[in-house]
Amino acid sequence: MKVAIIITTPDFAGLNIKDNLLEICSFSETGEDYAGYHILKKDDANRVMLYTTDDKCIFLENLHDKIDADLFIMPTIHRSESGKRTLSCHTQGNWDKADLGGVPKNLSIAPAFYLKKAIESLVSVQKEMGLDYEPTLECTHHGPQLEAPTLFIEIGSSEKEWKDKAAGKAIAKVILELLDFQPKKTGWKSAIGIGGPHYCNTFNKIMLRTDIAIGHICPKYMVESIDKNMIMQAIEKTQPMPELAMLDWKGLGGCKEKIKLILEDIGIAYEKAEKILKRV
Repeated sequence: MKVAIIITTPDFAGLNIKDNLLEICSFSETGEDYAGYHILKKDDANRVMLYTTDDKCIFLENLHDKIDADLFIMPTIHRSESGKRTLSCHTQGNWDKADLGGVPKNLSIAPAFYLKKAIESLVSVQKEMGLDYEPTLECTHHGPQLEAPTLFIEIGSSEKEWKDKAAGKAIAKVILELLDFQPKKTGWKSAIGIGGPHYCNTFNKIMLRTDIAIGHICPKYMVESIDKNMIMQAIEKTQPMPELAMLDWKGLGGCKEKIKLILEDIGIAYEKAEKILKRV
């Protein structure tokens, strides 16, 4: 599988993570350039390339047309007004407007198994290193629009954390674990997630305690604006094809009946996440 790791120079966290990757793992120059920077190749894996660009990651539209890869990994900053110290991962797309890159009402491709592996690895590496950061999923949000599986992996939430060498090393370690990951051997079930807050508290537990891997996640604050077409798109753009929809039931607010009717019309099974967690 071809993997492209994308580093953007305006991004302090991305540069921090790149420095740590090059410190703990061997990369060599390929002799080719991209966007004015040398393309690097992981020495023991000919199909893992590291690219650097001056463009902001959320505006790298249709990057799949320029770089041939089966999976894009984007190490970046996470910005939050709360200032919460986080190590997070998510895929990208816009449930409605495109205020931060991408295309309105258009999702990219969510690699559900890689997202599950990423949150598992974030938790284990954070514990191993004793870091004062919260590992978490985030819901699907922002650009760029890519027609290839993409995973954002981020340090939050201020410049102090973005430049924290220990946090950068943690993310670098997780990326290396993702590069060795073999999803076909897991036996996991793929799903989409609907409801709950931006940081996906309930879906974090599902990913960490069950064999369910969640791709696209639509948060409560976007549920009112989504329709059947958007839910169909979330299903079609989650890989592998989802077997069910996971519902953060309390986190659906007044849209419970609306979502149930849409899912029944589509014909996809759905489960209340709270019920599953009571059984594990």
